Amino acid sequence: MAENLTLARPYAEAVFALAREAGTLPSWADALQRLALVAADPEALACLSNPRIAADQLVKLVSESSGITLSQEQHSFVSLLVANDRAALLPEIKSLFIILKNTHEGVRDALVTSAFPLAADAQAKLVSDLEARFATRLNVSVVVDPELIGGVRIAIGDEVIDASVRGKLAAMAAALQN
Repeated sequence: MAENLTLARPYAEAVFALAREAGTLPSWADALQRLALVAADPEALACLSNPRIAADQLVKLVSESSGITLSQEQHSFVSLLVANDRAALLPEIKSLFIILKNTHEGVRDALVTSAFPLAADAQAKLVSDLEARFATRLNVSVVVDPELIGGVRIAIGDEVIDASVRGKLAAMAAALQN
């Protein structure tokens, strides 16, 4: 996995620089998301690693399977990846591109784990409070985990706010043992 990230990084950085200069970051993000889904498919991956399939056929397979019309630059990018036997790296390229895009736009990812589904207004209030606390925009993903018993656990980058009942019980147990 680490090797794939190392191989994917120059491609992601080049695509990010191209998209930023052209002002097409959202278009590239969408295209890479769809292309990554194609490259992650086991059947497509088998085709990409098959030396009997011609490069132009692989480019056509990946491009058409994405379900969108690729721009000339995006099509050329797919051709470059296929020519260099790097099309299987599309999921890693997409992930690195999204990190670069979010950093550029001042957006961070947040994972909110809740014991129960959050109401829309409660989620909006939580996001608003978190954005004010961290002074940045957030892409929030909410996951329900009944094992928390109650409350929420929030992870933003390497910072974790554990306001769950399970977390508080674990802290009390640790305090009692000391």
